[in-house]
Amino acid sequence: MELAHSLLLNEEAYNQLGEFQKAEFIFAWLQFLEKLLPADIRENQKKLVEQLTSLLNNSPGPPTRRLLAKNLAVLYSTGDTFSVYQTIDKCNELIRSKDDSPSYLPTKLAAVVCLGYLYKRLGRILGNSFTDTVGNVLKAMKNAESQGRYEIMLSLQNILNGLGAAAIPCHRDIYKAARSCLTDRSMAVRCAAAKCLLELQNEAVFMWSTDLDSVVTLCFKSFEGSNYDVRLAVSKLLGTILARALTSKQTTGKHNFRRISLEDVMELLGTGFLRGSCGFLRASGDMLKGTSSVSRDVRVGVTQAYVVFVSTLGAQWLERNFSAFLSHILDLVSQSHPKAIQSPTDAIGCRRCVSFILRATVGGLLEEKAQIAAAKEICQAIWKLKKVVDAAMSDGNLETKINTTDVTVSQHVLVCALQELGSLIHGLGTTAAPLLQDSSAGVLEAVISVILHPSISVRLTAAWCLRCIAVALPSYVSLLLDRCIERLSALKSCPEAVTGYSFAVAALLGAVKHCPLGIPHGKGKVIMTVAEDLLCCASQNSRISLQRMQAGWLLIAALMTLGPAVVQHHLPRMLLLWKCIFPSSPKDLETEKTRGDSFTWQVTLEGRAGALSGKQDLLLSSIYKSYGNSLKTPSTVYRHKLYELLAVLPPKTWSKIWLSLFCFLQLLLGNSIAGGSLEYDPYSIYEKFVKGDSLPKPLPPALSVISAATRLFGVMFSHITESHRLQVLEQLLNSIKQTKGSRQQIVQLHVVSAFSTSLKHLANCKGSLGSEEVRRSALMLVMGALESSNPLLRCAAAECLARLAQVVSDSAFTAGLAQLSFDKLKSARDVVSRTGHSLALGCLYRYLGGIGSTQHLNACVGILYTLSQDSTSPDVQAWALHSLSLIVDLAGPLYHVHVEPTLSLVLMLLLSVPPAYAEVHQSLGRCLNTLITTLGPELQGSSTIVSALRTSCLLGCAVMQDNPDCLVQAQAISCLQQLHMFAPRHVNLSNLVTCLCMNLCSSYLLLRRAVVACLRQLVQREAAEVSEYAVALVKESKEDFTPVLSSQTLFLADVNIREIGLEGALLGLLDKELDPRLCQDIKETLTHMLTSMAVEKLSFWLKLCKDVLAASADTTQEEETAKVDDISVLTSDNDDRFHPFRNPRWSTRVFAAECVCKIISQCENAGSAHFDITLAQERKQRDSRDDFLVLHLADLVRMAFIAATDHSDQLRLSGLQTLQTVVRKFAAVPEPEFPGHVILEQYQANVGAALRPAFAPETPPDVTAKACQVCSAWIASGVVSDLNDLRRVHQLLVSSLLKVQAGKEAQNHQYNESTSTMEVLAVLKAWAEVYIVAVEKQKNQSDTHKQCLKLENSSEESYRDITFSASGLLDLVQADLGTLSKLWLAALQDFALLTLPPEYASQLPAEGGTFYTAETIENARPHYYNSWALILYATALWLTSTGFIVVDPDEGVTNLSRPVTPTTMCQDSSTRPLVKSPEDVNTDRFHLILGISVEFLCSPRSDAAMENIIACLHALQALFDVPWPRSKIGGDQLGVELLNVLHRLILTRESPDIQLAALEVVRLILFAAQEHVKEKRRSAEEKETLPEFGEGKDTGGLVPGKSLVFATLELCVCILVRQLPQLNPKLTCSPAVQPGKHLLLSEDGSRLVAAALVILSDIPAVCSPEGSVSVLPTILYLIIGVLKQTAVKLQDGRLRLTVAASLQALKGLLSSPMARAEKSQNAWTDLLRILYYSQNDCTLICHTKFDEVSLLTAITVFVMSTSPEVTTVECLQKRCIEKFKITLDSKDPLVQCKCYQLLHSIFQHPNKTVSYPYIHSLAPSVVGKLQETEKAKPENAAELQVIQEGIKVVTALTAAAEEQHRAHLVACFLPILISFLLDENALVSATISAKSLHEFALQTLMQIGPQYSSVFKKLMASSPTMKARLESAVKGNQEGIKVKTTKHAKNPGKSSSIQLKTNFL
Repeated sequence: MELAHSLLLNEEAYNQLGEFQKAEFIFAWLQFLEKLLPADIRENQKKLVEQLTSLLNNSPGPPTRRLLAKNLAVLYSTGDTFSVYQTIDKCNELIRSKDDSPSYLPTKLAAVVCLGYLYKRLGRILGNSFTDTVGNVLKAMKNAESQGRYEIMLSLQNILNGLGAAAIPCHRDIYKAARSCLTDRSMAVRCAAAKCLLELQNEAVFMWSTDLDSVVTLCFKSFEGSNYDVRLAVSKLLGTILARALTSKQTTGKHNFRRISLEDVMELLGTGFLRGSCGFLRASGDMLKGTSSVSRDVRVGVTQAYVVFVSTLGAQWLERNFSAFLSHILDLVSQSHPKAIQSPTDAIGCRRCVSFILRATVGGLLEEKAQIAAAKEICQAIWKLKKVVDAAMSDGNLETKINTTDVTVSQHVLVCALQELGSLIHGLGTTAAPLLQDSSAGVLEAVISVILHPSISVRLTAAWCLRCIAVALPSYVSLLLDRCIERLSALKSCPEAVTGYSFAVAALLGAVKHCPLGIPHGKGKVIMTVAEDLLCCASQNSRISLQRMQAGWLLIAALMTLGPAVVQHHLPRMLLLWKCIFPSSPKDLETEKTRGDSFTWQVTLEGRAGALSGKQDLLLSSIYKSYGNSLKTPSTVYRHKLYELLAVLPPKTWSKIWLSLFCFLQLLLGNSIAGGSLEYDPYSIYEKFVKGDSLPKPLPPALSVISAATRLFGVMFSHITESHRLQVLEQLLNSIKQTKGSRQQIVQLHVVSAFSTSLKHLANCKGSLGSEEVRRSALMLVMGALESSNPLLRCAAAECLARLAQVVSDSAFTAGLAQLSFDKLKSARDVVSRTGHSLALGCLYRYLGGIGSTQHLNACVGILYTLSQDSTSPDVQAWALHSLSLIVDLAGPLYHVHVEPTLSLVLMLLLSVPPAYAEVHQSLGRCLNTLITTLGPELQGSSTIVSALRTSCLLGCAVMQDNPDCLVQAQAISCLQQLHMFAPRHVNLSNLVTCLCMNLCSSYLLLRRAVVACLRQLVQREAAEVSEYAVALVKESKEDFTPVLSSQTLFLADVNIREIGLEGALLGLLDKELDPRLCQDIKETLTHMLTSMAVEKLSFWLKLCKDVLAASADTTQEEETAKVDDISVLTSDNDDRFHPFRNPRWSTRVFAAECVCKIISQCENAGSAHFDITLAQERKQRDSRDDFLVLHLADLVRMAFIAATDHSDQLRLSGLQTLQTVVRKFAAVPEPEFPGHVILEQYQANVGAALRPAFAPETPPDVTAKACQVCSAWIASGVVSDLNDLRRVHQLLVSSLLKVQAGKEAQNHQYNESTSTMEVLAVLKAWAEVYIVAVEKQKNQSDTHKQCLKLENSSEESYRDITFSASGLLDLVQADLGTLSKLWLAALQDFALLTLPPEYASQLPAEGGTFYTAETIENARPHYYNSWALILYATALWLTSTGFIVVDPDEGVTNLSRPVTPTTMCQDSSTRPLVKSPEDVNTDRFHLILGISVEFLCSPRSDAAMENIIACLHALQALFDVPWPRSKIGGDQLGVELLNVLHRLILTRESPDIQLAALEVVRLILFAAQEHVKEKRRSAEEKETLPEFGEGKDTGGLVPGKSLVFATLELCVCILVRQLPQLNPKLTCSPAVQPGKHLLLSEDGSRLVAAALVILSDIPAVCSPEGSVSVLPTILYLIIGVLKQTAVKLQDGRLRLTVAASLQALKGLLSSPMARAEKSQNAWTDLLRILYYSQNDCTLICHTKFDEVSLLTAITVFVMSTSPEVTTVECLQKRCIEKFKITLDSKDPLVQCKCYQLLHSIFQHPNKTVSYPYIHSLAPSVVGKLQETEKAKPENAAELQVIQEGIKVVTALTAAAEEQHRAHLVACFLPILISFLLDENALVSATISAKSLHEFALQTLMQIGPQYSSVFKKLMASSPTMKARLESAVKGNQEGIKVKTTKHAKNPGKSSSIQLKTNFL
């Protein structure tokens, strides 16, 4: 196919191909040419024209001729037109040809198509030649067959399009031709004619003026016997013409046409709706005879025309004319036209049509504000009808009997009005609140008033309307329930009231599951009582027995929807009622049959149907015979409910009565009545449906009982014995034989469906069918249906046959079935047999996963190939291709050998089958899709075969994309989507995106779904490219690319991709779309695009969201004062460019708010500049294209504010969430212009204003709960430092706290009690967060104070502000802390009770907890799980602050109006039955907090929030910060258990924050144990008894599981080995761990290791001397191991955190009292000597990067901290001294400096046996080094510091020397110091280092001189030079010498949570 990609046709390659390959080659070339043609091709134009025109004679197929015509037209429009007339003449000649053979037809059709495209493209350039052309074409149409008529109509449409007004001379001729085609027998021709007439009406004025009536009548006739496509096309024509007629002011020519009015248009459409396509006289005659019935097709077509008419005129027109429009639409089903609704089926059909019109116009076109106005109009209509009903019902005069009939007939108007009102309010959601609050509209009163209507349909629809109101506005559920229950109880004697209000209550109960906030639990009890009362008093008044019985059972059934929590309380009463409604024994049953009349049986059956009992009832047939038709419906309803129940019960419950049930199932022979309605099954009013606002449409009882029987048969048949199965099948065969004609087909369909269901059950349970006889009977049953004339029955039979083979599971049987079909297909020539058996082959493959042998596969494929090429029967082709697609799909890899020929077949048929045969093209699309799936990733291959297959697939997709059928186009997009998934490089993304954008706003739902599904896949990988291609497509087009939906759609989408991009277009579509599945796909697509591109296109995305949200804030714009003329609706330009989203729906705004949160989240992952305004501004200045979120903060706050203050509750929740996100993310961003302030501070007024409405009394609890979270986030963020400003938001929390204090009595009784729990806990959680932050801030104040002392005075003021802010915040909370602490403890006790295992349920308080009720315990649980952690932490902090000192709750604490806890904890003294001691109260509190913590930490769920775990650990830290709780765990096994829990937590949670918090708790537990041991030892010393305390006792043994030390070691080892695997001896030999390789730990890892080391060093303190000896080797191994593994030299000379920690731990360990204890001293000494030796081992420093400073520090720690016995061993001392000598010679000044510092410490050791060997060995080296520096002065600060440290060492050496040697040492030292001095002249020019050294030396001389004055004087006397130098230096510094204080080291920055000393000595 690559040879086809050339400008000119490659004729050489073309001629070498076969016939089919030529067609494929030509199409590929024309496709390529279409892309090239806009280029300049004048040089090759002549040759191209020749090649293209020559192709006309090659019989091109439909897609090829269309592409050929397009190319020819573009060729002439871009090139020269010199030969265009020759081409037109040639086409006309071809059309005039007398050759009528089928082979010549494609040539004629190609000529017709070419003419159409030439005139469309060139238009008036072609002059007057069109008259001849049109005449020729119209003449040809007289003898043309359907394909010809179809193409001629489309061609004429194109000619009219191109010529415009110039074609007026031909208008009448074309009109006449199109009129006849509009009623053509071919549906495709009708569609084409409708399109032609639609084009014609643009210029043909007569169509919508003089000939309007005839055009309308013609359209009505066209609807007769039409299909969906025809109705769509003709309704578009009819609606557009009527809209044009209404809006035109045409006065052309001599005649002034009367302008048609809206009433005239409505009358025309109404005539079609009510009378159909018949003339008036004929219709009148039929009406007189009583036989008139409007065709369903006509009625549906006219319905669609209404929608198109209104959609064309637009939303503004509808708003202005809604009253008149509504009046007319409702009039269609009113008493004015009783014949239109004379039968129930007609009435239901008309109601559906009217509801569709209203839903599509009012629901689809109007924005929310206009919808509210429309709802008011509908209410007015209801009130008017209500008055008519009231007047008729109140007038008792017999003469007004006709009015009663009017009342009955008016029911349909009310049903439609109520249904639309309900749907409107359901769609508006909580934004409808103002509508219901408007007393002038009286919505609720209007709906409730018609509940008493005489018609059951009206009562049911009114109930459904109330349900919609309840779902939209949950706050009304309880109110409406109370009102309806009250009226039901009051009007028990009125039949209409009993049924009407029971319907309403049932509908409202059905709405509860859609309302997250629920209803009070007590409502269930009230309703159960009412239902029981109705059932009990049903027999008291026979006039209303039936109604009371129905109402009672309906209420009980609806009550079931409230779930087990409600039902379980009423179950005993329900069981009793169920028991009473049925006879208790067979004897009672027989007695019952002999008495009663028709009415009592009706009541009984209604009651039993309502009861849904599982009892069998076999009396129906005899009763039915006795009382006749009056029991027909009740008995059918009863059987329906019985069968539904039996189908879900275990088979053993009905196993004994199956035979009787089968007898009934076989009697079910109903007629198929189309259309369902609510009155057929009132019980459906409370059931859950997919679409919330669509009225349930249960089928008539006769049909619904058949469906239930079919399901029950399927279950029963699989559970009976084989012998009985044969009996049942024979009875079914007999029942079919006994009927004839269409009734036989209905029976057959039900039987086959039931049998198929039974086979499905058998297959699922792996059962067998039975013997050969059973198989034979089953086969007879199915094969008879397989050749039925009913296509639906053939489909059912084919599936049943396949399921039969699946159940039998015998290859021979299956092969026999396949062979039977093979033989039949070879011999049969009728369409019925061929379609049925071809589908049977496909179904066999579908259910058996392939017949198993390739031979059968080859035979199947061969036969289906043949059938699919049978051009004489499109039905056979479609069925065969569908079957082939099933085989391709299921055959899998076996099919690979057939892929190539199948693909060729599909492509050949796509290129040759006329587009009119849509079913064939749809089957071809399915085949192509399955072929692509079968090839899968192989399509990526580069071989010749794969390349050819891929090209064929792409060509097939291209053909399908140009098909006029929407389903085929959708399949093309689906195929391209598959191709893009498997071979993305080979799909042209630009072309695909173009196609998707063009169809984005298609009027066909399936096509829109396919487009969005494809986009969703594309944007997951290539979001940026897709977006760019969409915008590029618009920019390339000359005119605005604004794809607008066809007017027949349910809505219009004004989409301008140029301005708002593809993303904006999708948002616009989301706003208009009504299909839930498509809306979800659009949201997912936008989410993927946002995730990929939000950071790069930040401004664009934020503007999109802002436009959507801000549009809702601008709805209060002034209305236009002047009424706009109707014409301007079509002619005026809508100024949408500035308002891309006009009043979007609340659901779209919610999505936009969610998008804002997602954008913030994406920016958070993208970098810190998005949250740093200084950095953002700098980078923005460097590159203006950069964009950062912080620069849009004002927009973010505004969007959050708009959303949070909206009417819609869902939007308020989203807005508050957005606000919370903004506060949390931007709280710490400083304001650069005002130091000390943050950027959010300027928005505090906005935040306060956004929060305030959420605390209003009428606000739903979930909104208030969310607002509490935002309040706490705002206060805790520290944005506002001024206490007065903070009080504004604080006051909101205070008001909520007062509400909590008011108790259960003050709860809102509109919602379920669990919502009160949610609100209370949200308030307590918010206060907890504020308190936690306040305490933490105060805790940090002391550190801040210390830092501020070091700052200059200018910083003191800012410190005071910080202090004030922190203490002020705590003061704010302190005022309410007494109350809060009680409430927090109560909430924690509730939570503790709720976390008890189920076996302890009996311990729960019967009346519930403090904040939950016993009945709503399950609903309350999630709210506690969401809040407990912060409340626990806050409570622990409060207890810590009080130090567990119990304060009398009556003093200074606000008393609660109820007991705080169910037990005696913290109760007031007046209600306290037993006064607990402070110790007991403390113990209770301690165990409460510890118990909750341990229970949670023992097994935190995998989805447990990290914040909860950390809060829990912090609570434990706070708890153990106080001595009293530590005393509880210090000597208790509890500490060991807690350590084990923490160990498990560390193993299962990788978060460093969690692990650090856990280690801090471990440290505190160890500290508690230390305190306990110390206390024991102290008390023992006082008693002068000295038993061994501490773990290990006398033996030193540690018991795992009981030992605190062992548990601590285990935990520390876990931490250390995770971070440093080399510490594990088992791992050191593994290849994964390389010896000698040092690890660079992360910052978090280092902190964890340091924390573990701190704990390790504290362990010996809790051991006995023997125990300490046991653990010492392990601890030393770990500490030294960390030192070895992490002591890597750093460039700045600093020690790493882990090294510092290990040295600190080592020092702590060596200083332990156990090292000197009598019983352990020797063992410690031996162990430490071994360690000391190993530490000096040369292997320790084998690594080149090892830090020798760390080694020397460790040696020094040993020397200084251990006893002399350890370190004074001669050989060890020598090795240590040698290491110091080596290090002193280091070239690194930092190392030298550290070495001097360490020697300084050793030289000062108090024990001379330790220090003297070092002094004797190293002092000469030190002095020598100083003497060397006399010549080489320091050049930098590092060298200077080395000399200074050396001087300090010698100074210390001097002080430590013995008296007899000191004079000699001073005499050596003084000359060195004097040599560093500078004279007066040298001081001026000296370097900074030299000056500093001079000053330091002079200071040292000043200190030493007075101490050793005699030596000093001698030296000065003996050396005049030195004396002169000293005097000169002193003189030079006489004025400048001052004693300078040594400054402390600067703060190293961010302080670690683990405090380590830097001086280890």
